[in-house]
Amino acid sequence: MLPFATGTLDNTLDSTVDGVLENTNALPEPLRPWIVIGIGLLAAAVIATVVSLVVARTLRSKPELAKDAARGRMPLWWALNFAFTKISLAITVADSQWIRLWQFMLLLGLVLSLAWLVTVLLGLLEDMVLAKYRTDLENPRRLAKMQTQVGLLRRVATVLVMVLAVAGTLLTIPEVRALGAGLLASAGLISVVAALAVQSSLANVFAGLQIAFTDAIRVNDTVVVETQRGNIEEITLTYVVVVLLDGRRMIIPSTYFTTTPFENWSRRTTEINGSVLLDLGWNAPIEHLRTRTEQLLASTDLWDGRVGSLNVTDAIGGILKVTIAVSARNPGDLFDLKNYVREHLIAELHRDYPDVLPQPMVPGTPAV
Repeated sequence: MLPFATGTLDNTLDSTVDGVLENTNALPEPLRPWIVIGIGLLAAAVIATVVSLVVARTLRSKPELAKDAARGRMPLWWALNFAFTKISLAITVADSQWIRLWQFMLLLGLVLSLAWLVTVLLGLLEDMVLAKYRTDLENPRRLAKMQTQVGLLRRVATVLVMVLAVAGTLLTIPEVRALGAGLLASAGLISVVAALAVQSSLANVFAGLQIAFTDAIRVNDTVVVETQRGNIEEITLTYVVVVLLDGRRMIIPSTYFTTTPFENWSRRTTEINGSVLLDLGWNAPIEHLRTRTEQLLASTDLWDGRVGSLNVTDAIGGILKVTIAVSARNPGDLFDLKNYVREHLIAELHRDYPDVLPQPMVPGTPAV
């Protein structure tokens, strides 16, 4: 029964192909290629439109994914156009040098458009993976970790797709295949030269992968690098972008974070402690300041309630060193909280206890 079915299928396929060729041959000779190509392009447009509508309907409840999926319509349309045109030329036009050149150009376009489509799909896959973590508002650190790791994996996959696309296209040329065979004979020497030439670049690439998967830093982490504080904005395979407090962006090679000590203020948690320092006279009302500090902390949402104390930490040269320890949910709140406490206490001391504040030194007056 199986041989009979197989033979019937072969006969059906042969009849279909013969029918298509007969219909094609029935067309006028000058118009035959253009009509077949036009039919192919029309079919490509219809298929691309139908696929886009189906995907848009499927992702209707997820607008963030639908937006990324819409970007795949253009590379899909181009890939189908190149594919149908290539098939149309193979069916309708006799083989020649010019046709082989056009076939190669169409193959090149098809491979590149498919690579483009795959990179768009990789971006869609990244968003699909991150979508379920974006809803977890109670654990933003987990989202930052996934953004860092999945983003780097997407970049690696994109580069790999592009390299394979270019390599696959070049290997379709007989001359390039022959050249490749000759180059493989001296692969040992080439590998040594290449390794020396790209040593620093490869070091940054591996450092970028190490950063992503050892969890040393994540996107949105607060770090101190080169004595300057900022937030991690982007982590790539070769460099890290840090946004400083004044809005400038510091571009740092990935190897910096694997070879140089740095501060990560949000490694495990974003909560952070800080202190406000005041230099006051010996007659400063310490108990009053302690009470006012507690009242100020209780009156603002910047304080997270963990640490809040005032102590005299030193007394030398007629000056009391007053240290006010505070805490906040993140470095930004801590900065604002320290300014808030400092400004209010200095204003009150200046108004009610001006004699406890250090007196400005008049030029030419010897220090006491």
